[in-house]
Amino acid sequence: MKRAILAALGFATGFAAPVAAEEIKVGLLLPFSGVYASLGNDIEAGFNLAIEQFGGETDATFEIVREDTEVKPPVALGKAKKLILQDNVDVMAGIVSSGVLGAVRDMVHGAGVPLIVANAGNDEATGADCSPYITRMSFSNGQVNRPMGTWMYDQGIRKVFTLAPDYAAGRQMIDAFAATFTAAGGEIVGQEFTPFQKTQDFGPYLTQAKSSGAEAVFVFYAGGEAISFVKQYDSFGLKSDLPLYGSGFLTSPLYVEAEGPAAEGVITALHYVPTIDTPANKSFAEAFAAATGRVPSEYAVQGYDAARALIEATKAGATDRETLANALRQVSFEGPRGQMSIDPATNNVVQPIYVYETVAGEKGLTQKVLAQLPAEADPTNGCEMAPVSN
Repeated sequence: MKRAILAALGFATGFAAPVAAEEIKVGLLLPFSGVYASLGNDIEAGFNLAIEQFGGETDATFEIVREDTEVKPPVALGKAKKLILQDNVDVMAGIVSSGVLGAVRDMVHGAGVPLIVANAGNDEATGADCSPYITRMSFSNGQVNRPMGTWMYDQGIRKVFTLAPDYAAGRQMIDAFAATFTAAGGEIVGQEFTPFQKTQDFGPYLTQAKSSGAEAVFVFYAGGEAISFVKQYDSFGLKSDLPLYGSGFLTSPLYVEAEGPAAEGVITALHYVPTIDTPANKSFAEAFAAATGRVPSEYAVQGYDAARALIEATKAGATDRETLANALRQVSFEGPRGQMSIDPATNNVVQPIYVYETVAGEKGLTQKVLAQLPAEADPTNGCEMAPVSN
C-alpha cells in the first residue's frame, strides 16, 4: 500500500533525485445529502481545515476521495467497498450514523482498513463490536451522558423525568445518565421514549413530565427533533418550574439559532462547545469562522480532530493500513476540546466533558461553560481488542 515515489535513477554525478512525499489516500465517507447533510458538511470543513493547518508538519501528502453515504446503511456499505477495493484507500474517515457504522464494521475489519470515526456514537463500536482498525475521535453515547447524572445530583436535583427518541442512541444516552444519577442517590420518576422521527407533538409527554413530581427533565434529541422539542417545551411554560437539561446535541451550535429564545436557560453537557476558553480552541474557532462564515459545532471539531489524528499518525512514521491502524491507537494531543487521547483497550477517545448553559450574547445565542468534568475512559463493554496483524 505504500505509495512513496522513489527515485529510480541517479544522475551520472552520483547524486540521487530527492524522494517525494509519502501519499496517503483517504476515503471520506460522510452524508452529503439527506437529513444529516449539514453534519457531513461541518465534519468535512473541519477535516479540511486541519489538513491545511497541520499538514505541513508531516512529510506525507493526502489525496481525499469523497463518498456520500446518504445516511443509508446499504448505500454506505457499497461506497465503503468502492473506497477499499476500487480506490484502494489507505484509511477512511467519517461516518455520522450509528446504523451506517454498524453496516460497514465487518467490511472495514475484514479488509484491515483503518477507519477514524468522526461522529457515530454507538457504544458497541468501541465495546462488543470493537476492532483494532476502528478508532473513534468523536464520542460514545455513554461517555457524553454519564458525567451529567452525578453533576445534576451534586446540584441538589433528586427527581428527574427523562425523554428521548426510541432508537439505540436515545436509549444508550438515557441509560448512561440514569445509571449515574441513581447511583448517586437520585430517582428517575418517569421515562418515555418517543417514536423516532415521527413525533411532532410532544405535548402528551410534557404533560406527563409536569405531573410526575420531577424537579427537572433530562432529554436527548438532535437535529430537527431537538428544534421542535425545545420550542414546544418553552411554549408549555415549563422551564421556570421544571428546568430542562440534556445531552448537548439538544442545543448544538449547528442549529441553536433555529431554536431561538426557547433555548435560553437550557443546560446540557457535551465534549465540545465553541466558547471553551483556551488558546487552542480560540485559534480553531477563529480559523473555522474565517473559512466558513459560521461558528464551529461539535461536528466540525470532530472532523478537525480526526484529520489531526491522521496527521499525528503519519508523523509517527505510519504509511500503510497496518502501521496507520497501530499509530492511530496511540495518538495524543492538545486540541480545541482539551487534552485528547485514545484508550488502547477500546480505541475510544478520552476527553473532557463540558456542562454549559445556552445564553443570549451580543451576536445571538452562545454557550456559557458552567463546569469542565474530568476525562474518563469508557468501560470495555465486552471489547476484546486483538492486535493488528502485520
